[in-house]
Amino acid sequence: MARDYKREYKLFHGKPERIKQRAQRNAARAKLLKEGTVKKGDGKDVHHKRAIDSGGTNARSNLRVESKTANRSRK
Repeated sequence: MARDYKREYKLFHGKPERIKQRAQRNAARAKLLKEGTVKKGDGKDVHHKRAIDSGGTNARSNLRVESKTANRSRK
C-alpha cells in the first residue's frame, strides 16, 4: 500500500511543535555549513548529542558531524 503523505503531514509533520523542531535541525545544519564543518552533498549529518526531541539545543557543544549511516542507525 502506498504512503499517504498528505495524511502523514496533517497528523504529524504539520504540527507546530514538529515544525519548530524541524526548523531547529535545519538551523543547526546551516550553522555548520557557515562554519565550514560540513559541505553540501558530503554525505554527512549534523548529529545532536542530546536530541531536540529530548530537549536538546543548537549550542555548538551539542552538535557533532557524523556520517549519515551512523546517525540514522540509532532508533
